[in-house]
Amino acid sequence: MTLDSLLILSAAVFCIGLYGILSKTNIVSTIMSIELMFNGIIIAAVSFSRFTPSALLMNNSFDVSSFALNTALSGHVFGVFIISIAAAESALALALVFVMFNKKSSVDIVDFNELKG
Repeated sequence: MTLDSLLILSAAVFCIGLYGILSKTNIVSTIMSIELMFNGIIIAAVSFSRFTPSALLMNNSFDVSSFALNTALSGHVFGVFIISIAAAESALALALVFVMFNKKSSVDIVDFNELKG
């Protein structure tokens, strides 16, 4: 795979998530769409990490081997960070869904404003 094809895949996954957020009124579908957008960002970060050398490796005066270029994991670490943030976001959102369902017996976004107070 080339960088262009991975970025097209990343943009497609991100756009599917964006469409899901804009078109759905169910909170669970919206949360899943946000996770799709996060996955699109992760694909882009890991693909940039794979196809571009790390700035830290390029600034050193010693000879940079191809093994060192292939093992630069800056995008992968960024991906793991986003996955951990997404897991925390999903847990919080699921707790809000449970509270909303107990109060209103519905999980539509339109009813979410009525939880104030």
